[in-house]
Amino acid sequence: MPLRRPIAASLLLSALAAPVPAFAGGFYLQEQSPIETGRALAGAGAAADDPSAIYFNPAAITQLQGIQTSVGGVALMASAHQSNRGSYRTIPGSTVRVPIAGNSGGDPFDKVIPVPSFYITGQVSDRLWLGVGVNAPFGLKLDYDDGFFGRYDSLYTNLKTYNIQSSAAYKLNDHFSVGGGVDVQYVKATLTNALPQLSPLIATDGLAELKGHDWSVGWNAGLFYTNGDTNVGVSYRSGISHKLTGTQTVSGLQSLLASGNGTFAATAPLDLPDIVTAGFMHRLTPKLRALISARWYNWSRFKGIAVTTAAGTTNKELDYKDSYSVSLGGEYDVSPALTLRAGTMFDRSPTNRQHLTTRVPDGDRAWLTAGATYNVSPAFALNLSYAHNFVEKANIIRPDSYYPFPATVTAITLSQTSGNADQIAASLTARF
Repeated sequence: MPLRRPIAASLLLSALAAPVPAFAGGFYLQEQSPIETGRALAGAGAAADDPSAIYFNPAAITQLQGIQTSVGGVALMASAHQSNRGSYRTIPGSTVRVPIAGNSGGDPFDKVIPVPSFYITGQVSDRLWLGVGVNAPFGLKLDYDDGFFGRYDSLYTNLKTYNIQSSAAYKLNDHFSVGGGVDVQYVKATLTNALPQLSPLIATDGLAELKGHDWSVGWNAGLFYTNGDTNVGVSYRSGISHKLTGTQTVSGLQSLLASGNGTFAATAPLDLPDIVTAGFMHRLTPKLRALISARWYNWSRFKGIAVTTAAGTTNKELDYKDSYSVSLGGEYDVSPALTLRAGTMFDRSPTNRQHLTTRVPDGDRAWLTAGATYNVSPAFALNLSYAHNFVEKANIIRPDSYYPFPATVTAITLSQTSGNADQIAASLTARF
């Protein structure tokens, strides 16, 4: 029993070393609005032409007459590839480096990853609007093949968040509006990685599996200005602090490590970033509009993961950096029924190159997008969008140490990660 607790604590730390995976801009998903996808989010906070505006700037919904709703989603088709650059592990009491053999893990992403969203806004009076939005702002699912050379870093990752936002907006006068509300958010995570045996002669690895979930609350606020030809919007979404509660299961360890097998209660904080959005829209002609937006993400509040079990608390640094994205876009009304749009975005990754991991096949990204809105009738509009993401290659140098007692094994994952992504988005907007 004295051996069981130290091993359990070190295994839990190893499994949680990178528990929050990334796809774009850290593990923040940029797929909250199909109409915004078509202009690379250049209208975020200022366009005020769809109920999804509530997510980017609650004050902007004062431009939506009557009751309006938008139902849709994004089909995310991502790919990633890992190339082994000489990964190896150590042997306790020896200076020998043992190469970690294995396959490239295949493409860890599902062929299609759905990201749904729903929004509804309602005009209560000539001054007051209410709205509700439901979306998935953070998350990722990766599943590497058995025998992956980076298996001691990660094997399976499934992080899901669901955000329910309720907001109100008030029109101060014909030019200025304010808005704000509450976000209720649910997080659920399952993560696995292989565990090295003390001796590399033991053919089978151990396995660590972490499961946790949590509900928490944040808030949102925004300002909106319009003079008819120009819209300006600024908004803020508070960071949300979660405390994941669940279990850590360790299995398959042999020899002196066997007493570390079992299921243990575990908790870990997860601090999600504050987000500031600024948007600008200007009508160049009655049919042509230019759009600009910028977003700042307070990722520096996410320094690492502190894992608490009955054996105590351990911590591992990840040292995320503040990041940003900048978007440019344009729209043209071909006819009263048809609008075409396009955009581009640069999305800076917050990951720290000193702490990269195969759980985070991420790099700086550049977007190219196009989209269209077809007004089927005055009451219904169909929005379609396409986006391609170019992802910068990155080199991973990931040391993970296990078992401070009875002996330490360090696995160094050396990999080059590359990939890209395509998005096809669609939504139906109804106006009443």
